[in-house]
Amino acid sequence: MARAGQQVLECYRLLGKTDANIVGEVLKGHGEFFEWDHYPPGDVFDHETNAQYYYHAHPPEGRAEKFGAEHGHFHTFLRPKGMPKTIKPAKVADYEKPKSDNDELTHFIGISMNPAGFPIRLFTTNRWVTGEVWYKASSVISLIDKFVIDQAYPSLVPNIWITAMLQLFRPDIEDMLRERDQAVLDWQKKHPDKNVYEDRGLELTSIRSIAVDKQIKQIEKALEAA
Repeated sequence: MARAGQQVLECYRLLGKTDANIVGEVLKGHGEFFEWDHYPPGDVFDHETNAQYYYHAHPPEGRAEKFGAEHGHFHTFLRPKGMPKTIKPAKVADYEKPKSDNDELTHFIGISMNPAGFPIRLFTTNRWVTGEVWYKASSVISLIDKFVIDQAYPSLVPNIWITAMLQLFRPDIEDMLRERDQAVLDWQKKHPDKNVYEDRGLELTSIRSIAVDKQIKQIEKALEAA
């Protein structure tokens, strides 16, 4: 976690030399920014690790009041070819095996960004939000170290940054994935006549505000006390 924090700060230092930011690097060269579109087009996909991410934004109407204002957010994934063979999708009632053997992807976390291009929140989602295949929190947690974007496209700096973010905030992410599963269970109990994974009434399953500098200071304090 301490090493990841230093990587995040180094990314900020390099971008700061030209007044750039993480979001700007991902959007660079793609013209006007449109809500719902994925950036970069076609997503970022590491063919060696099978990790994947993209950036996009939703219309703010109604959403900002409910979940908090943001410029947009990143979604992070891992596809099955990057998973150990022991990891299998959860046995949910409506499970259907995809046609492609690499489509049973899992979503880790969303990272909300402010207009200045810095992270402000983490969140987890219900299945319908990202079109993922549902895996139990314990399985997803075991895969966090597999999320590595080790390539130069679309830019090396945001790839290093987003890889490091999942390590820097790993304890939070683990807790939030467990909260995600509990939120789904609680929702199902309240709405037994609905398919909870496709219920548009349940979108975000856990949300947590974050601050990189605060997280790094807490890590440093813990290391000093060790």
